[in-house]
Order: sequence, then structure tokens, then C-alpha cells
Amino acid sequence: MSDEEQREAVLMAIDRVATRMQDEKSHLTDLDSAIGDADHGANLARGFTAAAEAVEGSEDDVDEIVKKIGVTLISKVGGASGPLYGGSIMSASQTLSEEGLTAETSIAFAEAYLEKVLDRGGARVGSKTMVDALTPAVHTYKKSIEVDELPPVTALAKAVAAAERGVAFTVPIRAEKGRASFLGWRSVGHQDPGATSTLFIMQELLATAEKFTEGETDVDALAPSEPDVDPDDDGGDE
Repeated sequence: MSDEEQREAVLMAIDRVATRMQDEKSHLTDLDSAIGDADHGANLARGFTAAAEAVEGSEDDVDEIVKKIGVTLISKVGGASGPLYGGSIMSASQTLSEEGLTAETSIAFAEAYLEKVLDRGGARVGSKTMVDALTPAVHTYKKSIEVDELPPVTALAKAVAAAERGVAFTVPIRAEKGRASFLGWRSVGHQDPGATSTLFIMQELLATAEKFTEGETDVDALAPSEPDVDPDDDGGDE
């Protein structure tokens, strides 16, 4: 894509995510009411709406637009979500500074985002957090491009399918991080709101990518039915 098309794609993506968070605000609030502070939906709706408004009509380079989205989220999203979502986006934006959006830089961005989420949150796969959706999605995306040599949009479709499995994976497990961990075994049976909002974001990224690319998006994901990191492996934290 040209620089102009890349800019248009990023602006469309943040606008779609903001709209989706507004649409899903009540649903995310309901999920968070069961095991958290009941503010996840309102926080993300407010933050992503502010981020979309902050970059509306921007003619900056893609990395600067993405960085501003992250900065805005940090300032507008309350609780732990601001640093997790906004801080990680801001940090990962550096991967786009030289070449903009390419298959290679999109992998680098995804990996950098995951790394910062792990560093900031102190969770791991199996902790019942956004990491349970994000980790298999990033791993699937990277493998689909680098090993299976699939187009990025197809790889992203597979990553979304992997994230969906990750969200389902959070339901029957006990929370180990955040306020949900205080509930102990009572957290079992509830879907994690952070994993769910992560899936929503990825779905809107895919919808945007499909607008700017051509080809089939085969969603027979190559990821396993559970996250592809051993829950007993302490190699990373959310």
C-alpha cells in the first residue's frame, strides 16, 4: 500500500474499533461486573473514542498516528487498561517508523505489543486475562506468514480465529491476576473481559484489512484449540 493508503487504513481501523467499543460497552461491562470493577466497557469506549478523535484527519506518518493513539489511550482509559492497551500500542509503534505497514513490520508490531502487555501486566497464558487471547493470536499470525507463507489478511483471519479460541479458554479457568483473582474459584465459569475486548479489536482490524486487500481469508486456523503456550511455562508475564 502507498503511504496514503496506509494512513487511511490506520484511521479507518481506529474509527472502527472506537465504534465497536461503544457498541459493546454494555456487554463488556456485564462481563467485568461478574469478576472485576464493572468499568472495562466504559473505559475502553471512552478511550478509543478519544483516540479516534485525536487522530481524525491526521496527515502524519503511520507510526506517529499509532503512537498518538497509544498516548491518548493512556491519558483517557482508567485503571490498568490504560498502560496495557495504550502504553503497549505506543511502544510498539516504533516498529512502524521506517517502513510503515508491511507484512514484516506488522509481525514486529504484534510481537512488540504482546511483549509490552506481558511486561506490564505480569500475567501468563492461563491467568485468565487478555494474554489468553493475544498470545495465540500473535503466534498464529507470525507462523501463518513466516512458515505457511500466507498473505497477511489470511494470516490475520487465522489469528482472529485463534483469539476466539483464547477467549473461550478463559471461561473454565481460575483467574490469577487482577481483581478477578480475589474471587478464587468463583471466577471459574466467567469469560474474561480483557480477552473479549482484545478479540473485538482484532475483528475490526481484520474488517479493515479486508477493505484494503484482495483475496480469500481462509479461517481454518492452524492454531491449536487452546493457546499454544504451556500454562505452566513462566516465560512471560501480562
